[in-house]
Amino acid sequence: MPSRPGTPRLLRELNDRSALDLLVSSGPLTRAQIGERTGLSKVTASQLLARLEERGLVAVVGEQAGGRGPNAALYAVVPSSAYVAGLDVGPNAVTAGIADITGHIAAEVTVDPNGADDAVSVVHSAVVKACRSAKVPLAKLRALVIGTPGVVDPRSGDVQFIYDLPHWHAGILEALRRDLRLPVTIENDVNLVALAEKACGAAQDVDDFALLWADRGLGLAVMLGGRLHRGVSGGAGEIGYLPVPGVPLPEKDTESVTWGMPALAGGLGALAGADAVRELARGHGIDEPSAVECVRAAARAGASGGPFLDELATRLAYGVASVTIVLDPELVLISGEMGRAGGEQLARRIEDAVGRICPTRPRVALTRVEGNAVLRGALLAALDRAREEVFSSDR
Repeated sequence: MPSRPGTPRLLRELNDRSALDLLVSSGPLTRAQIGERTGLSKVTASQLLARLEERGLVAVVGEQAGGRGPNAALYAVVPSSAYVAGLDVGPNAVTAGIADITGHIAAEVTVDPNGADDAVSVVHSAVVKACRSAKVPLAKLRALVIGTPGVVDPRSGDVQFIYDLPHWHAGILEALRRDLRLPVTIENDVNLVALAEKACGAAQDVDDFALLWADRGLGLAVMLGGRLHRGVSGGAGEIGYLPVPGVPLPEKDTESVTWGMPALAGGLGALAGADAVRELARGHGIDEPSAVECVRAAARAGASGGPFLDELATRLAYGVASVTIVLDPELVLISGEMGRAGGEQLARRIEDAVGRICPTRPRVALTRVEGNAVLRGALLAALDRAREEVFSSDR
Protein backbone atom coordinates (compact mmCIF):
# COMPACT_ATOMS: atom_id res chain seq x y z
CA MET A 1 0.00 0.00 0.00
CA PRO A 2 1.57 3.35 -1.00
CA SER A 3 2.43 5.67 1.88
CA ARG A 4 0.77 9.05 2.13
CA PRO A 5 3.05 12.09 1.94
CA GLY A 6 3.36 14.28 5.03
CA THR A 7 1.00 16.99 3.79
CA PRO A 8 -0.39 19.65 6.13
CA ARG A 9 -3.80 17.99 5.90
CA LEU A 10 -2.41 14.60 6.93
CA LEU A 11 -0.51 16.17 9.83
CA ARG A 12 -3.71 17.90 11.00
CA GLU A 13 -5.56 14.57 10.86
CA LEU A 14 -2.85 12.85 12.90
CA ASN A 15 -2.78 15.63 15.48
CA ASP A 16 -6.57 15.67 15.76
CA ARG A 17 -6.71 11.90 16.24
CA SER A 18 -3.93 11.99 18.84
CA ALA A 19 -5.73 14.69 20.82
CA LEU A 20 -9.07 12.89 20.65
CA ASP A 21 -7.57 9.59 21.82
CA LEU A 22 -5.89 11.46 24.66
CA LEU A 23 -9.15 13.12 25.70
CA VAL A 24 -10.97 9.77 25.67
CA SER A 25 -8.34 8.10 27.86
CA SER A 26 -7.39 11.00 30.15
CA GLY A 27 -9.84 13.88 29.71
CA PRO A 28 -11.06 16.41 30.44
CA LEU A 29 -7.89 18.42 29.83
CA THR A 30 -6.89 22.04 29.31
CA ARG A 31 -5.36 23.33 26.10
CA ALA A 32 -1.96 23.51 27.81
CA GLN A 33 -2.23 19.92 29.05
CA ILE A 34 -3.14 18.69 25.58
CA GLY A 35 -0.18 20.54 24.11
CA GLU A 36 2.19 19.22 26.77
CA ARG A 37 1.10 15.57 26.38
CA THR A 38 1.06 15.59 22.57
CA GLY A 39 4.13 17.77 22.07
CA LEU A 40 2.16 20.43 20.18
CA SER A 41 2.71 24.16 20.56
CA LYS A 42 0.05 26.30 22.22
CA VAL A 43 -0.89 27.80 18.86
CA THR A 44 -1.24 24.38 17.21
CA ALA A 45 -3.22 23.03 20.17
CA SER A 46 -5.57 26.02 20.00
CA GLN A 47 -6.12 25.54 16.26
CA LEU A 48 -6.71 21.83 16.80
CA LEU A 49 -9.33 22.41 19.49
CA ALA A 50 -11.09 24.98 17.33
CA ARG A 51 -11.33 22.45 14.49
CA LEU A 52 -12.64 19.72 16.79
CA GLU A 53 -15.19 22.09 18.35
CA GLU A 54 -16.40 23.06 14.87
CA ARG A 55 -16.82 19.36 14.01
CA GLY A 56 -18.84 18.85 17.19
CA LEU A 57 -16.35 16.35 18.62
CA VAL A 58 -15.12 18.30 21.66
CA ALA A 59 -16.64 20.91 23.93
CA VAL A 60 -15.73 22.96 26.98
CA VAL A 61 -17.02 21.11 30.05
CA GLY A 62 -15.62 23.25 32.87
CA GLU A 63 -12.68 25.26 34.13
CA GLN A 64 -9.48 24.48 35.97
CA ALA A 65 -8.55 26.98 38.66
CA GLY A 66 -5.00 27.78 39.65
CA GLY A 67 -2.14 29.85 38.38
CA ARG A 68 -2.16 33.43 37.28
CA GLY A 69 -4.81 34.90 35.06
CA PRO A 70 -8.23 33.50 34.19
CA ASN A 71 -9.13 29.87 34.79
CA ALA A 72 -8.23 27.50 31.94
CA ALA A 73 -11.07 25.89 29.99
CA LEU A 74 -11.37 22.10 30.27
CA TYR A 75 -12.12 20.21 27.07
CA ALA A 76 -13.69 16.76 26.67
CA VAL A 77 -14.97 14.59 23.85
CA VAL A 78 -18.70 15.09 23.24
CA PRO A 79 -20.24 11.72 24.18
CA SER A 80 -23.22 12.12 21.86
CA SER A 81 -21.07 12.73 18.76
CA ALA A 82 -21.40 9.03 17.89
CA TYR A 83 -22.66 5.73 19.30
CA VAL A 84 -21.92 2.05 18.73
CA ALA A 85 -23.71 -1.22 19.42
CA GLY A 86 -22.44 -4.62 20.51
CA LEU A 87 -24.24 -7.97 20.67
CA ASP A 88 -23.64 -11.25 22.45
CA VAL A 89 -25.57 -13.89 20.52
CA GLY A 90 -26.37 -17.24 22.12
CA PRO A 91 -29.00 -19.91 21.53
CA ASN A 92 -31.19 -18.82 24.45
CA ALA A 93 -30.46 -15.10 24.75
CA VAL A 94 -29.27 -12.18 22.65
CA THR A 95 -27.86 -9.30 24.69
CA ALA A 96 -27.36 -5.90 23.06
CA GLY A 97 -25.51 -2.91 24.42
CA ILE A 98 -25.19 0.73 23.31
CA ALA A 99 -22.13 2.84 24.14
CA ASP A 100 -21.29 6.44 23.32
CA ILE A 101 -18.03 7.34 21.62
CA THR A 102 -16.27 7.76 24.98
CA GLY A 103 -17.08 4.15 25.91
CA HIS A 104 -19.82 4.85 28.44
CA ILE A 105 -22.47 2.11 28.21
CA ALA A 106 -25.84 3.80 27.85
CA ALA A 107 -28.06 0.71 27.76
CA GLU A 108 -27.98 -3.08 27.90
CA VAL A 109 -30.99 -5.26 27.04
CA THR A 110 -31.62 -8.97 26.48
CA VAL A 111 -34.14 -10.56 24.13
CA ASP A 112 -35.26 -14.17 23.80
CA PRO A 113 -34.52 -15.56 20.29
CA ASN A 114 -36.48 -18.77 20.81
CA GLY A 115 -39.32 -19.19 18.35
CA ALA A 116 -37.71 -16.91 15.75
CA ASP A 117 -36.36 -18.52 12.58
CA ASP A 118 -34.82 -15.35 11.14
CA ALA A 119 -31.53 -14.19 12.66
CA VAL A 120 -31.77 -10.77 10.97
CA SER A 121 -35.07 -9.96 12.66
CA VAL A 122 -33.72 -11.10 16.05
CA VAL A 123 -30.67 -8.85 15.75
CA HIS A 124 -32.75 -5.95 14.44
CA SER A 125 -35.18 -6.27 17.35
CA ALA A 126 -32.37 -6.40 19.93
CA VAL A 127 -30.56 -3.36 18.48
CA VAL A 128 -33.76 -1.29 18.21
CA LYS A 129 -34.77 -2.21 21.76
CA ALA A 130 -31.33 -1.21 23.07
CA CYS A 131 -31.43 2.09 21.16
CA ARG A 132 -34.83 2.90 22.63
CA SER A 133 -33.58 2.11 26.11
CA ALA A 134 -30.59 4.39 25.58
CA LYS A 135 -32.75 7.06 23.87
CA VAL A 136 -30.38 6.95 20.89
CA PRO A 137 -31.67 7.04 17.28
CA LEU A 138 -30.63 4.05 15.21
CA ALA A 139 -29.15 6.47 12.67
CA LYS A 140 -26.61 7.66 15.28
CA LEU A 141 -24.93 4.24 15.40
CA ARG A 142 -21.58 4.16 13.59
CA ALA A 143 -20.66 0.48 14.07
CA LEU A 144 -22.10 -2.82 15.28
CA VAL A 145 -19.99 -5.82 16.34
CA ILE A 146 -21.70 -9.16 16.98
CA GLY A 147 -20.12 -11.92 19.04
CA THR A 148 -21.14 -15.49 18.18
CA PRO A 149 -19.75 -18.99 18.65
CA GLY A 150 -18.15 -20.65 15.63
CA VAL A 151 -15.49 -19.80 13.04
CA VAL A 152 -15.68 -16.45 11.25
CA ASP A 153 -14.53 -16.71 7.64
CA PRO A 154 -12.04 -13.86 7.11
CA ARG A 155 -13.00 -13.63 3.42
CA SER A 156 -16.78 -13.37 3.69
CA GLY A 157 -17.13 -12.30 7.33
CA ASP A 158 -19.81 -14.95 7.83
CA VAL A 159 -19.79 -17.48 10.66
CA GLN A 160 -19.33 -21.23 10.11
CA PHE A 161 -19.42 -24.44 12.20
CA ILE A 162 -21.97 -22.93 14.55
CA TYR A 163 -23.97 -25.90 15.83
CA ASP A 164 -26.29 -24.22 18.33
CA LEU A 165 -27.36 -21.27 16.11
CA PRO A 166 -28.83 -23.00 13.04
CA HIS A 167 -30.31 -19.83 11.52
CA TRP A 168 -26.90 -18.14 11.18
CA HIS A 169 -26.17 -19.11 7.58
CA ALA A 170 -23.93 -17.93 4.76
CA GLY A 171 -24.91 -14.43 3.64
CA ILE A 172 -26.15 -13.36 7.06
CA LEU A 173 -23.58 -10.56 7.35
CA GLU A 174 -24.61 -8.86 4.12
CA ALA A 175 -28.27 -9.25 5.08
CA LEU A 176 -27.62 -7.56 8.43
CA ARG A 177 -25.77 -4.69 6.78
CA ARG A 178 -28.63 -4.11 4.35
CA ASP A 179 -31.23 -4.30 7.08
CA LEU A 180 -29.54 -2.02 9.61
CA ARG A 181 -27.75 0.25 7.11
CA LEU A 182 -24.60 0.50 9.16
CA PRO A 183 -21.19 -1.21 9.32
CA VAL A 184 -21.65 -4.67 10.89
CA THR A 185 -18.88 -7.08 11.87
CA ILE A 186 -19.24 -10.64 13.18
CA GLU A 187 -16.48 -11.84 15.52
CA ASN A 188 -15.89 -15.05 17.44
CA ASP A 189 -17.23 -14.58 20.96
CA VAL A 190 -14.11 -15.90 22.74
CA ASN A 191 -11.90 -13.56 20.70
CA LEU A 192 -14.02 -10.67 21.97
CA VAL A 193 -13.53 -11.82 25.56
CA ALA A 194 -9.76 -11.72 24.98
CA LEU A 195 -10.07 -8.15 23.67
CA ALA A 196 -11.92 -7.19 26.85
CA GLU A 197 -9.26 -8.84 29.03
CA LYS A 198 -6.53 -6.94 27.19
CA ALA A 199 -8.34 -3.61 27.48
CA CYS A 200 -9.68 -3.73 31.02
CA GLY A 201 -9.05 -7.16 32.57
CA ALA A 202 -6.26 -9.40 33.75
CA ALA A 203 -4.12 -9.06 30.58
CA GLN A 204 -3.73 -5.28 30.43
CA ASP A 205 0.06 -5.48 30.75
CA VAL A 206 0.52 -8.75 28.82
CA ASP A 207 1.06 -8.95 25.05
CA ASP A 208 1.24 -12.75 24.69
CA PHE A 209 -1.56 -14.68 26.37
CA ALA A 210 -4.20 -17.32 25.77
CA LEU A 211 -7.75 -17.42 27.11
CA LEU A 212 -9.55 -20.71 27.74
CA TRP A 213 -13.34 -20.39 27.59
CA ALA A 214 -15.28 -23.08 29.47
CA ASP A 215 -19.01 -22.54 29.08
CA ARG A 216 -21.59 -24.27 26.84
CA GLY A 217 -18.56 -25.55 24.97
CA LEU A 218 -14.81 -25.03 24.99
CA GLY A 219 -13.08 -22.22 23.14
CA LEU A 220 -9.72 -20.52 23.07
CA ALA A 221 -8.42 -17.12 22.04
CA VAL A 222 -4.77 -16.30 21.44
CA MET A 223 -3.21 -12.85 21.65
CA LEU A 224 0.32 -12.51 20.23
CA GLY A 225 2.19 -9.22 20.30
CA GLY A 226 -0.96 -7.52 21.55
CA ARG A 227 -2.99 -8.66 18.52
CA LEU A 228 -5.55 -11.42 18.11
CA HIS A 229 -4.29 -14.44 16.20
CA ARG A 230 -7.21 -15.68 14.10
CA GLY A 231 -5.40 -17.95 11.64
CA VAL A 232 -5.60 -17.97 7.85
CA SER A 233 -9.13 -19.44 7.85
CA GLY A 234 -10.33 -17.84 11.10
CA GLY A 235 -10.23 -21.16 12.94
CA ALA A 236 -7.43 -20.50 15.42
CA GLY A 237 -8.59 -21.37 18.92
CA GLU A 238 -11.24 -23.99 18.09
CA ILE A 239 -9.81 -26.16 20.83
CA GLY A 240 -12.93 -28.28 21.20
CA TYR A 241 -11.73 -30.13 18.07
CA LEU A 242 -8.41 -31.08 19.71
CA PRO A 243 -7.96 -34.87 19.49
CA VAL A 244 -7.27 -36.41 22.91
CA PRO A 245 -6.85 -40.01 24.06
CA GLY A 246 -9.89 -41.84 25.38
CA VAL A 247 -12.61 -40.07 23.40
CA PRO A 248 -13.74 -40.28 19.74
CA LEU A 249 -12.14 -38.07 17.14
CA PRO A 250 -14.11 -34.91 16.39
CA GLU A 251 -16.23 -35.00 13.23
CA LYS A 252 -17.77 -31.89 11.69
CA ASP A 253 -21.08 -33.54 10.80
CA THR A 254 -21.54 -35.54 13.98
CA GLU A 255 -23.50 -33.88 16.78
CA SER A 256 -24.19 -34.68 20.40
CA VAL A 257 -26.79 -33.04 22.62
CA THR A 258 -25.59 -31.01 25.56
CA TRP A 259 -27.50 -28.43 27.60
CA GLY A 260 -30.50 -29.39 25.45
CA MET A 261 -28.91 -28.20 22.20
CA PRO A 262 -26.62 -29.53 19.44
CA ALA A 263 -22.86 -29.55 20.04
CA LEU A 264 -19.69 -30.91 18.48
CA ALA A 265 -19.08 -34.56 19.31
CA GLY A 266 -15.61 -35.95 19.98
CA GLY A 267 -12.29 -34.26 20.77
CA LEU A 268 -11.51 -32.26 23.88
CA GLY A 269 -15.07 -30.93 23.93
CA ALA A 270 -16.34 -34.44 24.60
CA LEU A 271 -13.90 -34.81 27.50
CA ALA A 272 -14.44 -31.44 29.19
CA GLY A 273 -17.79 -30.26 27.80
CA ALA A 274 -20.97 -29.88 29.83
CA ASP A 275 -22.20 -33.48 29.54
CA ALA A 276 -18.79 -34.92 30.40
CA VAL A 277 -18.37 -32.59 33.38
CA ARG A 278 -21.77 -33.54 34.79
CA GLU A 279 -20.93 -37.23 34.39
CA LEU A 280 -17.58 -36.70 36.07
CA ALA A 281 -19.25 -34.82 38.93
CA ARG A 282 -21.75 -37.63 39.53
CA GLY A 283 -18.83 -40.04 39.82
CA HIS A 284 -17.60 -37.88 42.70
CA GLY A 285 -21.00 -37.69 44.40
CA ILE A 286 -21.91 -34.23 43.09
CA ASP A 287 -25.36 -34.28 41.50
CA GLU A 288 -26.28 -30.69 40.66
CA PRO A 289 -28.60 -29.95 37.69
CA SER A 290 -25.93 -28.42 35.41
CA ALA A 291 -22.20 -28.59 34.83
CA VAL A 292 -21.75 -25.03 36.08
CA GLU A 293 -23.60 -25.78 39.32
CA CYS A 294 -21.55 -28.95 39.79
CA VAL A 295 -18.29 -27.01 39.46
CA ARG A 296 -19.55 -24.25 41.74
CA ALA A 297 -20.65 -26.77 44.37
CA ALA A 298 -17.25 -28.47 44.28
CA ALA A 299 -15.42 -25.15 44.67
CA ARG A 300 -17.57 -24.33 47.72
CA ALA A 301 -17.21 -27.79 49.26
CA GLY A 302 -13.59 -27.34 50.22
CA ALA A 303 -11.53 -30.51 50.60
CA SER A 304 -14.40 -32.83 49.62
CA GLY A 305 -14.70 -31.14 46.21
CA GLY A 306 -10.96 -31.34 45.58
CA PRO A 307 -10.80 -34.71 43.78
CA PHE A 308 -13.43 -33.65 41.24
CA LEU A 309 -11.68 -30.32 40.62
CA ASP A 310 -8.34 -32.12 40.28
CA GLU A 311 -9.68 -34.37 37.53
CA LEU A 312 -11.49 -31.55 35.75
CA ALA A 313 -8.33 -29.43 35.85
CA THR A 314 -6.32 -32.28 34.34
CA ARG A 315 -8.78 -32.56 31.46
CA LEU A 316 -8.73 -28.83 30.79
CA ALA A 317 -4.94 -28.86 31.10
CA TYR A 318 -4.73 -31.03 27.97
CA GLY A 319 -6.00 -28.09 25.97
CA VAL A 320 -3.89 -25.52 27.77
CA ALA A 321 -0.78 -27.69 27.39
CA SER A 322 -1.24 -27.96 23.63
CA VAL A 323 -1.14 -24.17 23.38
CA THR A 324 1.68 -23.79 25.89
CA ILE A 325 3.98 -26.23 24.12
CA VAL A 326 3.52 -24.53 20.74
CA LEU A 327 3.24 -20.84 21.68
CA ASP A 328 4.72 -20.56 25.20
CA PRO A 329 2.44 -17.67 26.34
CA GLU A 330 3.17 -15.67 29.45
CA LEU A 331 -0.36 -15.99 30.79
CA VAL A 332 -3.37 -18.28 30.38
CA LEU A 333 -6.74 -16.89 31.51
CA ILE A 334 -9.73 -19.02 32.52
CA SER A 335 -13.11 -17.58 31.56
CA GLY A 336 -16.66 -18.64 30.70
CA GLU A 337 -19.42 -19.49 33.16
CA MET A 338 -18.01 -22.90 34.05
CA GLY A 339 -14.47 -21.55 34.35
CA ARG A 340 -15.61 -18.72 36.62
CA ALA A 341 -17.59 -21.19 38.74
CA GLY A 342 -14.36 -23.05 39.56
CA GLY A 343 -12.69 -19.80 40.60
CA GLU A 344 -9.12 -19.56 41.80
CA GLN A 345 -9.21 -23.17 42.99
CA LEU A 346 -9.70 -24.46 39.46
CA ALA A 347 -7.22 -21.99 37.95
CA ARG A 348 -4.52 -23.02 40.44
CA ARG A 349 -5.12 -26.71 39.72
CA ILE A 350 -4.92 -26.14 35.95
CA GLU A 351 -1.58 -24.34 36.41
CA ASP A 352 -0.22 -27.24 38.45
CA ALA A 353 -1.45 -29.80 35.91
CA VAL A 354 0.06 -27.90 32.98
CA GLY A 355 3.34 -27.65 34.89
CA ARG A 356 3.43 -31.44 35.18
CA ILE A 357 2.81 -31.91 31.45
CA CYS A 358 4.87 -29.12 29.86
CA PRO A 359 8.54 -28.09 29.98
CA THR A 360 7.39 -24.54 30.71
CA ARG A 361 4.76 -23.36 33.18
CA PRO A 362 2.67 -20.33 32.25
CA ARG A 363 0.85 -18.34 34.87
CA VAL A 364 -2.82 -19.37 34.95
CA ALA A 365 -5.30 -16.83 36.31
CA LEU A 366 -9.02 -16.19 36.46
CA THR A 367 -10.76 -13.58 34.30
CA ARG A 368 -11.17 -10.10 35.77
CA VAL A 369 -13.75 -8.72 33.32
CA GLU A 370 -17.01 -8.18 35.18
CA GLY A 371 -20.43 -8.76 33.69
CA ASN A 372 -20.95 -9.95 30.12
CA ALA A 373 -17.40 -10.23 28.77
CA VAL A 374 -18.50 -11.04 25.21
CA LEU A 375 -20.66 -7.91 25.08
CA ARG A 376 -17.87 -5.83 26.62
CA GLY A 377 -15.45 -7.03 23.94
CA ALA A 378 -18.01 -6.40 21.18
CA LEU A 379 -18.50 -2.80 22.32
CA LEU A 380 -14.74 -2.25 22.53
CA ALA A 381 -14.26 -3.60 19.01
CA ALA A 382 -17.11 -1.43 17.73
CA LEU A 383 -15.59 1.63 19.40
CA ASP A 384 -12.26 0.99 17.68
CA ARG A 385 -14.01 0.93 14.30
CA ALA A 386 -16.16 3.98 15.01
CA ARG A 387 -13.30 6.07 16.36
CA GLU A 388 -11.19 5.21 13.32
CA GLU A 389 -13.93 6.67 11.14
CA VAL A 390 -15.18 9.54 13.29
CA PHE A 391 -11.88 10.72 14.76
CA SER A 392 -9.81 10.33 11.58
CA SER A 393 -12.25 12.03 9.26
CA ASP A 394 -12.13 15.79 8.67
CA ARG A 395 -15.65 15.90 7.22
